[in-house]
Amino acid sequence: MSSGGGFGMLAGMEHENTHPGERMRSLIASVEAHLTRLKEDGVTTVEVDPDTVRAWSETASASPESPPQPIPEPAKGESPVSDPLDAIARRVASCQLCRLCETRNRTVPGQGAPNPDIMFIGEGPGADEDKQGLAFVGRAGQLLTKIITAMGYEREDVWIGNIVKCRPPNNRVPTPDEMAACMPYLKEQIALLKPKVIVCLGATAVKGLFDTQTGITKLRGQWMTFEEIDTMPTYHPAYLLRNPPAKRDVWEDMKEVLRKLGRPVPEKSKT
Repeated sequence: MSSGGGFGMLAGMEHENTHPGERMRSLIASVEAHLTRLKEDGVTTVEVDPDTVRAWSETASASPESPPQPIPEPAKGESPVSDPLDAIARRVASCQLCRLCETRNRTVPGQGAPNPDIMFIGEGPGADEDKQGLAFVGRAGQLLTKIITAMGYEREDVWIGNIVKCRPPNNRVPTPDEMAACMPYLKEQIALLKPKVIVCLGATAVKGLFDTQTGITKLRGQWMTFEEIDTMPTYHPAYLLRNPPAKRDVWEDMKEVLRKLGRPVPEKSKT
């Protein structure tokens, strides 16, 4: 199937009032968007006529790369980490560093407040998260919301994410190479967010951060330190759905988190 006409149109786009470098970036973005639409329509082969190739070459030679621009200062009241976090999310969206990119619907970079008191880190997205692109929105996520509320916070007050940012097929445990591919993104987010406390939800989260083989049963409730940040391992909400009595243990762990933060400690949870 030929799509030369579409590319000819893109190559002929003119932006008289923009910098040459901006014109080139705009052209590339348009081409990428056009290719994405073709792919979604099932097109696997694209023919490009010689005139289009020549036009691209001429545009590239006439469009020197703009010098790096300084990151603008945030507006008053605006978080200084919002844009960098968005940039990480965009990189995650196009990531192909491991095989999980082959089966995902949407990436799940994580979401929440900048500079939060607490950063919750789970294992990986499930089916609901894969559809919505948001972390912890399924049944386990609903239980996590109840835990967060019982602690005196709202979901918007904390940050919620996972060790891997794409759903492993059939919700299997992510492999070591999949976790290793995703960890640089998570470490960047941690460095930007600067949470006061990290809560590891389940064994995979602990293994991803600490590269330990010790089981979550032995580690939960015991303070650890990740890059100078106090870190509390506890059970994953999905485990609590299968084993409701373990909610008591998690609530004890969350009370320790509140004490560490100097926050009021409710005697009973509402989960």
